Amino acid sequence: MAQVKDDNMRAEYDFTGGVRGKHYGAMQAGYTVTIHKADGTTVVKDVMPKEGAVLLEPDIRAYFPDSESVNRALRCLIPLLPKKHRTKPKRT
Repeated sequence: MAQVKDDNMRAEYDFTGGVRGKHYGAMQAGYTVTIHKADGTTVVKDVMPKEGAVLLEPDIRAYFPDSESVNRALRCLIPLLPKKHRTKPKRT
């Protein structure tokens, strides 16, 4: 994987031992968010991603801000795929 020099990165940040996607599986399985409110109460929310949810990296998100733009771009790519890799979508 190519490394990109980011001039905005602070010198004290060191991600050399980092693992990309380390928590991806756990996030896809769902997670819990605890919100501590100013009045002293706590709210706990269980969050499950919707089936078929796709996460976009921040650099991609800049070009595709919503579902409509992502779907439009992907529909343009479908005709370029080899016939053997095309599958019909499952009807729900």
